[in-house]
Amino acid sequence: MLLIPLVSWASPANRGEAIFLGPSLDYCARRLHWVPDLVVGDMAYISLAVQKDLRERLGVGFITKLRPNMKLIPPFESGPVAVCAQGQRLNWLGLEARDQLHWFGVTEPEPLCSRCWEQSRCARQFHYSPQAHEILFGKVPLASRVARRLLEKVRPWIEPAQSYEKNQLGLSQLFLNNLRLTWTASLLADAVVLLRARALLTHPPVHPPCYELTPSQLPLDLD
Repeated sequence: MLLIPLVSWASPANRGEAIFLGPSLDYCARRLHWVPDLVVGDMAYISLAVQKDLRERLGVGFITKLRPNMKLIPPFESGPVAVCAQGQRLNWLGLEARDQLHWFGVTEPEPLCSRCWEQSRCARQFHYSPQAHEILFGKVPLASRVARRLLEKVRPWIEPAQSYEKNQLGLSQLFLNNLRLTWTASLLADAVVLLRARALLTHPPVHPPCYELTPSQLPLDLD
């Protein structure tokens, strides 16, 4: 995994992480003329108000896991999965950008709809506003395949990747109680990571870094 820092912050330990995500994306929009479509993170990094602002103003979606005690709202049930009022599972069809509505529909090959008493007046498609629940809906609903894959495959790599960087640069052994010194150390750490990324892109290694640890099948020389 190639990590490239776009925005770095150095702050006292008593400042919460939620105040940095919005300014970071504003910086990317202003200096790089680019923002990511989706951000995968932790609830500690964002609030509902910031999440709504980023979605409406920059078109950035924030995907995070649910808190264990968070209450679900229709059409979601535990999972979360989206279901209709009669219990038929729904799949996300997409976000209508003009009206800002999420559309869910029945796409299973053998749905329960043929045995539903409301089938004659049901269009098998339902829409919901992202504002109904920024975490469950947002730009990409948590019940969608995209969100599930990002949370299952991408999210678990965040902390290990950060820990790897700390150990590689020796930052885990430092305790800095001066903000100016911390800022200098942060700039040096970012410079090292950028230079390493530049070197890897210019002269890519023949084998990946963990090649020696990668399991391989035992060859059988049957000639």
